[in-house]
Amino acid sequence: MDESGGSGQPRSGNDRATDRHEGQPPRTDPSHTDPSHSDPSRPDGPRTDPSRTGTTPDAGGSGPAPGNRTPDEDAHTPATTGAGTGTGTEPGAGAGAGGPRRTRRPKDPGGGILMGRPFGVPVYVAPSWFLVAALITWVFGGQLDRVLPELGAARYLVSLFFAVAFYASVLVHELAHTVAALRFKLPVRRIQLQFFGGVSEIEKEAETPGREFVLAFVGPLLSLVLAGAFYLAMGPVEPGTVPGVLLAGLMISNLIVAAFNLLPGLPLDGGRMLRAVVWKITGTPMSGTVAAAWVGRALAIAVLIGLPLLTQTGALGGDPEDISGMDTVTDALLAAILAAIIWTGAGNSLRMARLREHLPELRARALTRRAVPVETGTPLSEALRRANEVGARALVVVDPQGEPLSLVREAAIVGVPEHRRPWVAVGGLAQDLTEGMRVSAELSGEQLLDVLRATPATEYLVVEDTGEIYGVLSAADVERAFVRAMARPA
Repeated sequence: MDESGGSGQPRSGNDRATDRHEGQPPRTDPSHTDPSHSDPSRPDGPRTDPSRTGTTPDAGGSGPAPGNRTPDEDAHTPATTGAGTGTGTEPGAGAGAGGPRRTRRPKDPGGGILMGRPFGVPVYVAPSWFLVAALITWVFGGQLDRVLPELGAARYLVSLFFAVAFYASVLVHELAHTVAALRFKLPVRRIQLQFFGGVSEIEKEAETPGREFVLAFVGPLLSLVLAGAFYLAMGPVEPGTVPGVLLAGLMISNLIVAAFNLLPGLPLDGGRMLRAVVWKITGTPMSGTVAAAWVGRALAIAVLIGLPLLTQTGALGGDPEDISGMDTVTDALLAAILAAIIWTGAGNSLRMARLREHLPELRARALTRRAVPVETGTPLSEALRRANEVGARALVVVDPQGEPLSLVREAAIVGVPEHRRPWVAVGGLAQDLTEGMRVSAELSGEQLLDVLRATPATEYLVVEDTGEIYGVLSAADVERAFVRAMARPA
C-alpha cells in the first residue's frame, strides 16, 4: 500500500521529470504519485541502477508457483436448480521467469459439508440444502398423504429419501459439467449443492464457442437421460406403490430440471448455449455474453409475472377453484426468488465478462516500479538518497555478487522516522525473497493475478526471462490498476 512517510521515501521511476525543481534532487511523496502508469519515453522500462554497488544484479532463473482460484470469483454466477457452470475470475497458472516450478497444494475452497472428491473435485453440501430438503420433505409428504394414506407418519421418511435422491440427480447433472470441463482441461474449483440446485465452479472460460456449447449442454442432457432411466424403471413397478411414486416423482423432477436449464438466458445452461451461438456468429465472446445476459433478465421478469399467472389459471394443472390464498402467496414468493436468482446471475455474468475484457490491461511490465539494488548493511538514508537520485521508488537488497536476496518493504520504510534513517540498515526492513515472489515481466492479465495470488505479498521482484532484475511490483499498484480498469465501461 502507498503511505506517505516523509521526504526520504523512494520515488517511482514512472514519475515525470517535470515534477522536480531544476538543480534539486528528486524528493518523494507517495501520496502525490500514481505508480501504475509507465513512462513510454523509457524504452527499457523500469530497471535497477547497479552503479552504486559496483555489481550487476542477476536474478537467476526461478518460476512462481502455479496459481489457484481467487476472488473467486467469490464472484461466481449463482445457478438455479441443477443449473450450469459458474465461472470465476481465476484461470490456470501463469508462468514465471523460467527455471524450476513449485507446485502449491490447492487450498480447500470450502462452501459447506464436504461429501467427497469425485474426479478430484470437492463436492460440498451448503447449509441451505438442509432447508430445502426439509421443505421438499414437508411438501412431498403432504402429496403422499393423498396418494398413499396408509403410510401414516412414515410418509415423511419416504419424502426425505426423495429429497436426497433428487439432489443426487442434481449432482449427476453437475458432474456432467465437471467431466466435460476436465476433458477440455478447464480446472474446476468445486461443486456445491445449495438451496435451488447446484453449481459447478469452473475457473476458466472455454476456448471456443463449440466447447462452450458442449460444456453447457451436457448437464441438461444428463438430466434428460436420468428422466428416461426413471421412466423405464417404472415399467416393471406396480403403480400406486412407494417405488412407483418415487420413480414417477424423480422422472418428473429431472424433466423439470432439464427444461428449466434449457431456457436461453444466463446464468442457466441454455443461456450459455445461446452465448456460444452468438459468440460463433459474431466472433466475440463478449457479444454472446451481453445477448444471453439480457435474455436472462427478460426471463427473470417473465418468471416473476408469468409463474403466478399460470398457477392461477390452472395452466400448470389443478383446478383454479382449489387454489387458496396461501397457495397464491407461496407461488408469488417462489417466483420472486427464482426471478431474483436469474436476474442476479445475468448481472454477474455481465460483470465477469467485463472483467475478462479488461484483464489484459494489467501488465507486469507497465506496473513495475524502478528499483535500486543496495547491500544489506546500507543505511536507509543512503539507500533512499540513491533511489531519489535516479528516480526509483523501490529497493532490492542484493549480495556482493549482485544476486537479489530480499525486498525492502515500503510500509517498513514509512515506519522509520527520518532522524533514525541513517542508523537503520535496509536489511532489517526487508522481506526475504521466495520463489513465488519472483514475477516474470512478461506476465499480464489472468496469469499475473494467478501468480500474485499463489504467493500473497506486498511487493514482488520482477525479472526478465534472462534473470535480469527489471524492478519491483507493488500489490497496491496492481489493485489500483484493476479498480480503474473495472470502472471504465466495457
